[in-house]
Amino acid sequence: MLKIVFMGTPEFAVPSLQKLFEEGYDVAAVVTQPDKQKGRGMKFSFSPVKEVALQKGVEILQPEKIKNNPEFLNRLEVINPDAIVVVAYGKILPEEILTLPKYGCINVHASLLPKYRGAAPINWAIINGEKETGITTMLMDKGLDTGDMLIKKSIPILEEDDAETLHDKLSRLGAEVLIETLKGLEKGSLTPVKQREEEASYSPILTKEMGHIDWNKTAEEIRNLIRGMKPWPGCYTFYGDKMLKIWKGEIVEYNGNEENGTVLKSKGDLIVKCDKDALKIVEIQQEGSKKMGIREYLIGHNIPEGTIFR
Repeated sequence: MLKIVFMGTPEFAVPSLQKLFEEGYDVAAVVTQPDKQKGRGMKFSFSPVKEVALQKGVEILQPEKIKNNPEFLNRLEVINPDAIVVVAYGKILPEEILTLPKYGCINVHASLLPKYRGAAPINWAIINGEKETGITTMLMDKGLDTGDMLIKKSIPILEEDDAETLHDKLSRLGAEVLIETLKGLEKGSLTPVKQREEEASYSPILTKEMGHIDWNKTAEEIRNLIRGMKPWPGCYTFYGDKMLKIWKGEIVEYNGNEENGTVLKSKGDLIVKCDKDALKIVEIQQEGSKKMGIREYLIGHNIPEGTIFR
């Protein structure tokens, strides 16, 4: 079996690493981001990928930097992997690493490239109302997700999907496509395909500010934003000086001429005017409180009809 160095950090990368072990690949080392201090006690926490590597007893490398790092490069040269597998590692690889393995550096990317290169492809596919997405494996080059494509597999984005559920589906699909890719490379049955630059789009990293709801958009656009921003950073609006996080909404037909953001109904349901239609808020969370279904929330909170959310 191929000797692999695996580079990855978050939960998304875990199924791919586990699949390599299940299929019997020689995972010689796992490279993941340095431990981070979290919580009130500022205790160091391990990445999800490191947790798996510790369970398997594999060598773990956590360089602060990978560019201009002779010690790290030397360790990779000593290991001499057949392939380096990269799944959401979090850093761009320098050329001296890209050219090191026999079969190259293989990246598992959560979009149908060249669409949605960048940090948040799952989120932006939902935010932009795409009906399908998928996994692309590629041979990495010096650019950001610009390498030649190896295998693409698509899945539908369902109405009930949000970034959390789609993340889990794609992480499992990514593991399957990775194994198919490695087997194809070893057999010589894959033909790398160049990406069409004119079809490329970028998915920038999310910020909290992006979650501020603009009620001048349609209910579908707002609902897609809510789905794409779940679980982080979440969508929000302001009721006076209170921030309300909106976790789930449904589209309602409406063609009145009230100002966008106006609360149309607040007894039993909470319905807010949007551009051309309205949004029924299903799940809500007031700042400093827990997430609630809308009926439970309205029992204890009075929001008069005619109120304008900002």
